[in-house]
Amino acid sequence: MDETNNISIKGNMRLQEGIDLVRPSDLPRVLEVWEASVRATHLFLTEVDIQFFKPLVRDELPHVEELACVRDEEGQVVGFVGVVDDKVEMLFIHPLWRLRGIGRRLLDYAVKTLGATRVDVNEQNEQAVGFYLQMGFEVEGRSEFDSMSKPFPLLHMRLDN
Repeated sequence: MDETNNISIKGNMRLQEGIDLVRPSDLPRVLEVWEASVRATHLFLTEVDIQFFKPLVRDELPHVEELACVRDEEGQVVGFVGVVDDKVEMLFIHPLWRLRGIGRRLLDYAVKTLGATRVDVNEQNEQAVGFYLQMGFEVEGRSEFDSMSKPFPLLHMRLDN
C-alpha cells in the first residue's frame, strides 16, 4: 500500500481505496466488467447464453437498488456489487483485477453497510461458491434452474451469523 497516495498497487496499475457508488455514466463500463468477468468465470455458458443475458443485465442495472463499485486510479470501475433488499444480486470483478481483495471488499460493504445476508450462486461457478463459503455463507437450498428457467442450477446461500 502506498500510504502517500492512499491507493493499492497492482503491478503498474493502481486501485482507489474505499467503495464508490455507480453513477449512470458508469453503466456501460459496468456492463463491460460484467461481460469480461462472466467470460472468465462462467465457463459453462456458451456465447449464445452470454448474448442472451447481456441485454437483460444492461436493462436491469439502472434498477438495482444499491450498486457500488471499486475503481482504478483513473476512475474506471474494476468491480461492482448490486444489492436488492438483503440479497446480493450481482458481484463481478474484471479478470485483470481478480484475486486482489476487491470481491472481499465489495462483499464486506454489501453485508456491513447494505445488510445483505443472502446470495444465489451458479453451482457450476465453483470459484464463486468457494468464495462465498469462505466468507461465511452456507448453502440453504438449491434450484435446478436459474431465474430465467435455464438449466443452470443455483445454490441459495445465506450468511451464517
